[in-house]
Amino acid sequence: MADRPVNPLGDLPPDELRAVMHQAADKVADYLAGVGELPVLPPTQPGDVARALPSAPPASPEPMDAVLADFDRLVVPNNTQWNHPAFFAYIAITASAPGIVGETLAAALNVNAMLWRTSPVATELEERVCDWVRQMMGLPEGFRGHMNDTASIGVLLALAAARDRAVPDVRDRGLQGAPQLAVYTSDQAHSSLDKAAITLGLGLHAVRRVPSDEAFRMDVAALRRAIEADRAAGVVPLVVLATAGTTSTGSLDPLDAVADAAEAAGAWFHVDAAYGGGAMVVPEVRAALPGIERADSVVVNPHKWLFTPVDCSILLLRAPERLKAAFSLVPPYLATTEAGVTNLMDYGPQLGRRFRALKLWMVLRAFGVDGIRERIAAHLALARQLAGWVDADAGFVRVAPVTLGIVAFRALSGAGDEADDALNRRVRRGEPARAGVPVHVGAAGAHRAARRRGEPADHGGARAARVDEVREVAAAQR
Repeated sequence: MADRPVNPLGDLPPDELRAVMHQAADKVADYLAGVGELPVLPPTQPGDVARALPSAPPASPEPMDAVLADFDRLVVPNNTQWNHPAFFAYIAITASAPGIVGETLAAALNVNAMLWRTSPVATELEERVCDWVRQMMGLPEGFRGHMNDTASIGVLLALAAARDRAVPDVRDRGLQGAPQLAVYTSDQAHSSLDKAAITLGLGLHAVRRVPSDEAFRMDVAALRRAIEADRAAGVVPLVVLATAGTTSTGSLDPLDAVADAAEAAGAWFHVDAAYGGGAMVVPEVRAALPGIERADSVVVNPHKWLFTPVDCSILLLRAPERLKAAFSLVPPYLATTEAGVTNLMDYGPQLGRRFRALKLWMVLRAFGVDGIRERIAAHLALARQLAGWVDADAGFVRVAPVTLGIVAFRALSGAGDEADDALNRRVRRGEPARAGVPVHVGAAGAHRAARRRGEPADHGGARAARVDEVREVAAAQR
C-alpha cells in the first residue's frame, strides 16, 4: 500500500480501502478471539498515552499500514478490555459480531437521519426495529420507539415531554411563573435523572430520593408520603421514575404499585429499564415486571443486553406526540413536502442522527428472538450459579436478591460489622491489583460482580476464576 492515488486530494482508492478493511477485519477477529489473554486493566499510568502521542498533528500523509500498526502498539495495550471474559464492572455494554458488522456498514453509508428524506431507510428501519424490541419486551401496541445514544438522553427526553405536558407554555416562557415541580425516584436509581433535572432547569432541589426497602426496591409507602407532603406545600408532582434493574443490585421496583401512586398524583410514569428491559424477552423476567405496560415512557438499552455495540438506546413512549410537541421546530431550510412520514429530528434536540438501527437490525436477524432469549436465560442461570457459590462460602455473605445478572456480596472477617467494612475496603484496594479485574461498590458496601458483557457465548469458567480470585484476595487481607 505504498502507492498513493493519482489525485492526492481524493480518498483512499477502492483497492487500498479493500486491503485496509481486510486487515481491520482480521484485527477485529483476532482481538475478540484473544482478548481473554490480555489483562482487563492495562498497566497504563496517567499520562502514558499522551506522552506516546505526537504533540502536533502529522503534516504529511502516513500509510495506513503504519496507522494500523499503532493501533496494535498504542491502542489495544492501553485499553481497559470491556470485551474481556473477566470484565465484571458496572453493567457492562455488549457487542457481537453482527453488531460490529452493522456498525461498520453504517459508517460507510454515513447518513444523517434527521429527516425522512435524508435517509428513508434509516428512518423506517429505526421505527420497525424499535417496534420489534417493544414486542420482545411484551409491551402493548401503541408504544412508539425513538433511538438515542444512551438512557441518560432517554430520561432527559421523557422529562422534557412530561414538563411540556405539565407546563403548556414552557417552550415560550421557560419555567418563569411555573409552579414548583418535583420528580421522584428511589435512592437506588441512576444519577441520570439528577442530571436531567439540572439540564431542564428543574434543579436538584426538585429531585426526591425515596428510600428503598430491604430488597433495594422503592418503598411505595414512602413515595406516597413524599408526594402528599409536596402537594400540601403546593408542589406539583411531575415525574415518578421506577427502575427495572438498578445499577448496584439489579433490583426491580414494584412497578404496579408505583404506577398507582403516579396515576393518583397525575404524574408522568417513567420506567428506567435500560438494564432489565432486554431481559424481558425471557418470560420469567417479564412476569416479574407487572405494571411496566402502564408507563408513559420506558427506556431500554440494546447495548446493555441485546448484543449491540455501544451506543444504542431506545425510548418507548405511549404518546410520542408529547415528545414531538416538546421539540419539533422546523426552520425553512429543513422544511419538506412528504406527507405521512416521520422526521426523527422532531423528537429530540439533536439534528444529527446516526444510523443506529442498522446494527440492531443485524443483531436481531442474526440471532433471532429465540436465540437471544436462550442466551439471556443462560446468563441468568450463570448469575444464580454464582450466587450459589457465594452462599456456600462461609467467608462471604450475599446482601441482595439476585433478580437479573448482578450478584452483590461482602467478605466477612468474623469480627463484626466494622471489621467487615475495613476488610471490604482492603479487598477493593487490593483485588484489582491482584486480579486485574475492575470492581464496583454498590448497596450496603457490597462487592458486586455483574454478569460480564453478556456476549452470546458467556464464560462460566471466567466467573468461577473470578470468585477464586476474590476469595484469595479476601483471605490475604483478613
